[in-house]
Amino acid sequence: MRVIASTGKEEVALVYILEFGDGKHLECVEAIQPPLPREDKWVLLVSTMFGCPVRCLMCDAGGGYKGVASKDEIMEQIEFLVHRRYPQASVPCRQFKIQFARMGEPALNLAVLDVLEELPRRLNAPGLMPSISTVAPSRGERFFERLLEIKRDMYPNGQFQFQFSIHTTDEALRDCIIPIKKWGFTEMAAYGERFYQPGDRKVTLNFALAKGYPVEVEKLRAYFSPEKFLIKITPLNPTYRAREHNLTSYVDPYESNEGDALFEALRKAGYEVIVSIGELEENLIGSNCGQYLRRHLSEQLSLEGGYTYQLQQI
Repeated sequence: MRVIASTGKEEVALVYILEFGDGKHLECVEAIQPPLPREDKWVLLVSTMFGCPVRCLMCDAGGGYKGVASKDEIMEQIEFLVHRRYPQASVPCRQFKIQFARMGEPALNLAVLDVLEELPRRLNAPGLMPSISTVAPSRGERFFERLLEIKRDMYPNGQFQFQFSIHTTDEALRDCIIPIKKWGFTEMAAYGERFYQPGDRKVTLNFALAKGYPVEVEKLRAYFSPEKFLIKITPLNPTYRAREHNLTSYVDPYESNEGDALFEALRKAGYEVIVSIGELEENLIGSNCGQYLRRHLSEQLSLEGGYTYQLQQI
């Protein structure tokens, strides 16, 4: 592994482009969430694939797929980020989240499970909390079954975050925005019911919400119990793919969205609702979900609200 470029800001997020030979590259990110200091919360985002075969309509990391990352290639990203801050691999952060979400669909790479089993042996990190976000591909059954066992054995009592990325309850539009064969709501709900155990974090239903892509409260309530599932709404981050497909964010990241009728309806139905805006400067850095620096470099264009930081070659 060789670090070839980076960009960002120490006080917000840093993105690294890593070269693994044969023209293959991965990106990884480390971030904090101001005003929280790193000692309270530190977040790593690592890639699980070289490119991504799913090609969600809003994600710049789709396309150019060159296969899955191995266990060692994923661990190298994590250990690079950790050793840069903590050379002895002893991470004192109260919450140390590792998200397998920079590039690639984790449920299509069984090596992610090997990494989850390896992490407690390689890191001294009492606050460790892995996070898996998935579109629930139909070919992921082996992954999901083994993940259940690993979570129960190694990450109980709120030490694991699991998220289904849904984006809309309209099934035809969901097939459009996530163009891969995937579980329906019945399968996702059944798995979430098995995954959640007393003391766990609720299973997250994530909507990177675009205008024209509805969230039907009654439909959600018919499948997903508010006792075991929560709703997270995020803005649609500025990406080239979102612009190409004329996708506009439902959430305004510059305004308060409290009191929005949809969010109130979800709360009235019993759901915990998180409207997750995050640090807007991450859009400018290119470290947010759906962003991908190598896509920006290949475009040689500008994108309003995103990718404005200068990339430093190493």
